[in-house]
Parts: sequence; C-alpha cells; structure tokens
Amino acid sequence: MCGIAGFYFINRKAPDGLIQGMCDAIRHRGPDDEGYYVDGGCAVGMRRLSIIDLNTGHQPIANEDRSMWIVFNGEIYSYRELRADLEQRGHRFQSHTDTETIVHLYEEYRTDALCRLRGMFAFAIWDARQGRLLLARDRFGKKPLYYALRPEGLYFASELACFPVTGIPLDADPEALRLYFQFNYIPDPYSAYRSVRKLPAGSWLVYDRDGSVSTGRYWRPPALGVANGGDHTEAEAAAEIRRKFDESVRIRMIADVPLGAFLSGGIDSSSVVASMALQSPEPVRTFSIGFEVRAFNELPFAALVAQTYHTEHHEIVVRPDSLNLVHKLVEHFGEPFGDSSAIPTYMMSEFAAGFVKVALSGDGGDELFGGYDSFLAVSRWDRLDRIPLPARRFLAAVADWLPYSAYGKNYLRMISRPSALERYFEFNYAPYFLRSRLLQPEWMLPAEAGFLRRTFADCLLPENADIVSQAMYFESTANLTGDMLVKVDRMSMAHSLEVRCPLLDHELAELAAGVPHRWKIGAGRGKRILLRALGDRLPAELRERAKTGFGVPLATWFRKELREMLWDQLTSARFAGRGIAVESFVRHLLEEHQSGRRDNSQWLWSLLMLELWFQKAGRPAPALLSRSPRK
Repeated sequence: MCGIAGFYFINRKAPDGLIQGMCDAIRHRGPDDEGYYVDGGCAVGMRRLSIIDLNTGHQPIANEDRSMWIVFNGEIYSYRELRADLEQRGHRFQSHTDTETIVHLYEEYRTDALCRLRGMFAFAIWDARQGRLLLARDRFGKKPLYYALRPEGLYFASELACFPVTGIPLDADPEALRLYFQFNYIPDPYSAYRSVRKLPAGSWLVYDRDGSVSTGRYWRPPALGVANGGDHTEAEAAAEIRRKFDESVRIRMIADVPLGAFLSGGIDSSSVVASMALQSPEPVRTFSIGFEVRAFNELPFAALVAQTYHTEHHEIVVRPDSLNLVHKLVEHFGEPFGDSSAIPTYMMSEFAAGFVKVALSGDGGDELFGGYDSFLAVSRWDRLDRIPLPARRFLAAVADWLPYSAYGKNYLRMISRPSALERYFEFNYAPYFLRSRLLQPEWMLPAEAGFLRRTFADCLLPENADIVSQAMYFESTANLTGDMLVKVDRMSMAHSLEVRCPLLDHELAELAAGVPHRWKIGAGRGKRILLRALGDRLPAELRERAKTGFGVPLATWFRKELREMLWDQLTSARFAGRGIAVESFVRHLLEEHQSGRRDNSQWLWSLLMLELWFQKAGRPAPALLSRSPRK
C-alpha cells in the first residue's frame, strides 16, 4: 500500500525536486519508505507502506533490462499464481513483492494484463522503449488515481494534495460543485478542479511521447438481476456465495504485518470477522467504536460477535470533545466531501492503526446484495407509472407551490417525476425541491433523466432495465466508487492503515450479479441470499435487527458542541460572498435545526465542508454569469 505520483513532459527534462515534492505531500500514505525514478522528461515516485516483502519490496521496481518501471498502490492477492506462470515463461524476479509481478505481467500482455489481476490497485508503468506512460485503476476504484493533461505533458497522483506543488492552474470546477450539491460528493471523472480528473474505475490511460492519449475500459460490473437463477437453485447459489466469500476473505488475510478487522456490529463486518476467525489459527483482532448517544451506539452488537468468535477485541467510545478533526477531514479529502460518516471512519482507522497495519472491512455488501432500504422502496414504485403523465405534471406544479414547511421527502414531487429513474434520484439524493431553495439559480442541475444519463453514462443500465437493477447498478458503480470507497481510502490512509474489502472481490461481485433480485430483496428486507449463505455464523440478534448506517450523532453535536463553529462559518460574510447559497435560507436551516423542528444536519455538514474546502484551497468560488443573487 502506497501513495504514488509522477509526470511525463514531452519536450523537456524533469525539473529537479518536483517528483519528491509531489510525494512529500502524501507522506501519510506511505511513511515506511520512498523511491523515485527519473528518465528524461518522465519521473515516477512513491511513498511506501510496507505490507508484503518488507525487505526487498522497495519501489520503483523494474523488469530485467530496466526498460520498464512501476510505482504501485494496492495489493494483488493472486500474485503468487501469476508469478509462477511468469517464471515458467522465462521472467526473472528480484523480489517477492506483488508489485514486481505487475511489471512482468505488463511486459508479457500489455493492457490485457489488467484482466488477470485480482485485487485493489492504482499504478503507473513507464515504458522507456516505447516512450509511453500507462496509468491503471482497479475494477471498483478502491485505490484513487488523479491526472492532469497539460500542454507540457501529463501529471498523476494518488491524491489532490500532490498537484499544488506542480504549479498547474487549480481553478474550481463549477460543474463538479453542482454535482456535489446533488450527491454530497464529486463523482468520477470530475474533481473539484477544472484541470484535474479522476481515472474511472476499471480503466486505463496511455500517454505517448507525441502527446497523444488513449484510454480503455477493461472491466465493467455485470448487469444485475437476471430473470431467474439459471440452472441453479437458491440453495446452490447460497452455497457458492459462501465458498467464494470465504475465499475472498482468506486471500485478503495475506500480510507480513499485524492484521485485524473493523467490527461495526452489522451483518457485513460481522460476517467478515466470522470467516476470518474460522480460517485463522490465532484470535482475530477486532476494532469497534461507539457513541454516548444510544441510537448510534452499536458496541453491544459488535461485542456479541467478538464474544462468539473469541476475538482480541478493542473498543472505544467517541465523545464530542474528540471532534477537533473537522479541518483534518477537509485536508485529507482535498475537495468537498459531504458524507458525515467520514467522522467515525477516521476515528475507527486512527484507533485500529494503533494495533495493526491492515484491517478488513465489510464494505460492499449493501450494494451487491441489495441491503439498502431504498432498494425495497423502489421495488414498490412501478405502480406509480399507472398515473397518467398529465396528472403527474399537475402534481409537479402543485409541489412547486408548496411552502418549505411541507418538505419531508416531498413525496408529491417524487410521484410527479415522469420516470422511475428520476424518482429514484429525487428520493435518495438531494431533492430538487430543496436544492431550488438553497442554491442560487445558476448552481442548479436539471433533474431530467436525459441529464442523468449523459452525466453517468457508465453507471446506468439501458433504459429498458427495471428500476431495481438501475438503482443497484448506480450504487455499485458511481456511489460506491465516488463516496464509500473514497471515504474508506482517505480516512484509513490518513493513519497509514490499509483497508481490504472482501465483499468487493470482483469474482464475488460477478457471482452476486447473477443472483435474481427476488433472492436478494423480499419480505421487507434485503441481503436475503447473503443471510442464507452466512447467517448461521451470526448471533440471532444480528440476523433479526433492522439495518442501521455507520453514522454519528451529528444533529446533537450541531446543537451543542459544534454549534458555534457551524454558525460562525455559515453566517459569515465570506460564505455569503461565495454567491452559491441563498443567505436567508441557510440561516433558516440553521435556526430550524437549532430549534429541533427538523434535522438539517446533513445539509449543514455539506455546506460546512464546502466552505472549509474553499478556505483550505485558498481560491474563490468560480465566477458564473447570473442575475442578482437571492438573499
């Protein structure tokens, strides 16, 4: 696990010190080692967190004749099998690290090598003979990779923090910020800066000596929800999921350093811990955090699993006085990020890093096996299409005239949307009704399905797909990559902790894709097939409890310990001067939340993260042509 960075200038040599400056900005990703390679106008570098082959895994690593060099962030769980095959083909190795396997695999198969990798990764390979730089990212985008195409060449890095030292323009991207207001994160391929983009998950990019760029997609998540189970029964599917799940856990337990697991007390993380315990001769180290607010405290459920499997269990109660980390979150994300569950993820990572260097997590179970409540909701929405379109348009007009006090989920507007896809986005993400009151008009995005399809072309299925399949596909592509995995990567790497996700093994994901929806979602709950496969390993109390998110009592903290900071930031002349939010409505949200009439904590957190990012970046909001702003 590492942080990587580099550049390739086509008409001039690499300047002294630039590659080291880029890597110094991500020292937290790899405190154990550093390494650089410079060849003419190309420079690649890394900061290493040593996990496998501690003694000889120094990067960058070259092939036999030193014509190809790689810097790599991640883990390849199948590297031993790949290495054995490559050695039979005549390749000679100088280390025992998974990193070296990739450079030889590329030497043998070029970009086709990517399909043979099983793991999480972001890497760059400098091919000196071809004068070519290759960038690649893993199938789900667990590991980040940013790049900037400029007249002088190409820059790349694991985090946005690397780009300020390059001197390239870093003007805020208004289109990315508009998307932030709808989703609470900036989806791929956008970043907060116009000049910097994210390499999409499952993709590669090649930059040649003539300045030409080519890109490709080597993997896409398979379409979900086949009409039936094919030749398999539900029991047979559950048995195969159990086998593949245990294999996914087992290969992620390979490490030359202390290893443990996050244990939240939910089905997914508890299933991971159970599998680890059943496959480990030593007690599994587990880590849990809780809160004094009872509704957010899952420590009793986590302790139940820990007791069942006799783990070496560690837990901590987080109190509001621990929340001096708000500015740290902004620094590590490098762009606005409005998912408040980053707070417990940061704290859990900090806590676990005191004991281990690798932790397994339960991320991915909800997306692949239908665990979100929203999937249950959309499965019942087909009946809304029976309402004639003119009637729905009338309801939309009525919804627009409703006062803000009528806002809840605003079901009237949701019903009025002309397509199931638009209803899904209205229900699950920032509703148009609320955004239209909070934002200045020029910061609004259209709510039409056509806009969504253009923006998320790689994250939506064809129009004839059912809405449950659409919702699950979007969550397992755009939202998983842009929100969940960003949160886990940045918050864990802030503490030099590697997190591995067995449920996001691509072979397990492909197996899950072939499971019919009715085996995943039914009888008022999701993840039915996962529970059938693994539920016998879990205490009955866990199997029967309702789903809860990994959240924090932010609403309470905003009324008490964090109130002063929140009000100071969002009522300041500086924030109003950004010209993005309607000043009077922001104050209304604050007052309404403080009074307890409504929980506006998620919106207020998103606005707070935006304002603190502007301050950290030291740049004004993008100038847009608009009429006079609403007060």
